Amino acid sequence: MKLDPQAWLARPGIRRLLKALHADQGIARFVGGAVRDLLLGEEPGDLDLATTHTPEEVIRLLEAAGIKAIPTGIEHGTITAVSSNTVVEITTLRADVSTDGRRATVAFTDDWQADASRRDFTINALYADPFTGEVHDYFGGMADLKARTVRFIGEPLQRIAEDHLRILRYFRFHARYGDGAPDADALDACTARANDLMALSRERIADELLKLLSLADPSPTIALMHARGLFAPVIPEIATTERLAGLIASERAAAIAANPVRRLAALLPPDPATADRVAARLKFSNKAKKRLASAADPDLGLNPRALAYRIGSAEAVDRLLLAGNAEDAAALKDWPVPRLPVGGAQMMARGIDQGPRIAKTLRAIEDRWVAEGFPEGAAFDAIVDAAVASAQ
Repeated sequence: MKLDPQAWLARPGIRRLLKALHADQGIARFVGGAVRDLLLGEEPGDLDLATTHTPEEVIRLLEAAGIKAIPTGIEHGTITAVSSNTVVEITTLRADVSTDGRRATVAFTDDWQADASRRDFTINALYADPFTGEVHDYFGGMADLKARTVRFIGEPLQRIAEDHLRILRYFRFHARYGDGAPDADALDACTARANDLMALSRERIADELLKLLSLADPSPTIALMHARGLFAPVIPEIATTERLAGLIASERAAAIAANPVRRLAALLPPDPATADRVAARLKFSNKAKKRLASAADPDLGLNPRALAYRIGSAEAVDRLLLAGNAEDAAALKDWPVPRLPVGGAQMMARGIDQGPRIAKTLRAIEDRWVAEGFPEGAAFDAIVDAAVASAQ
């Protein structure tokens, strides 16, 4: 089978990059998602190239052509190329030397099938010639893609033993590409090896989980994972998955993009302290940690705009969507949160002494301004006058 190569050749800098690598000699092919997306009739996302060149050769060839080469994973054979602002991951063909479930020692090879055999799923081991679009399929990936089935290459238990993260990757791929019941052997293997997840770094777990939660509708897959006990080793706080489907329905009703942190909050108890512990365990950034804890707080308390003013627009939208208030969340989506149009200098000009009295007066102005719906003009001036008179 052949694909239309213009899907990638039309991108800025790609022809230049392929020329630098001498790809016309059959020593570089697009692989993975770029091929899979095209086979599904979708626009390719990230571009990944596999090549027989060694990493050092890739760097030399790119630099000779004036293309930026970044050794992002050179010990594993990966170089990031930036050609006319188009980013491509270039990886030398590899064969595993040893694995321990968390990392692999690899040897570089020129054997395309050997490289394909170390990849996790059949639909992830599809290669395509960058100029002719000819697809190279070593393990029935095209048939599986057509059937919307995600299968491991080789024996699932062994492949998971090589890299424990494949458990989470399996469910992410099933949520994205699967249709119907998952492959029974794969599901049983993931279930049997669930405790292997405890050996992984929390950063890797968090990255994969957030990718899964970012998909269009991962709720059926998440429910399956919970039923099979996949979360128990790493996030035992997940006691039910029912709220996630409701949140996704609210996001769609409000035409608000998915947010994986918000969706994780739907899986946790409505308790900020619990969310804070989970975020710390998963090594979230301070920003993501704060957002998860806020989303886990069920307190709406104020009207939607007042809530947005007090805790932030994104955080208010999270709480409203989690509460099923899609209409109020949609109304906040494009609302610019205002700033209090008065400050300490104006208070001093009105005769209020500098210090605690100014802060107290400004708080009184702000509280009334928020409660009355952020009035402007004469209505706001009346609020200021009343607060000043009370302070004098």
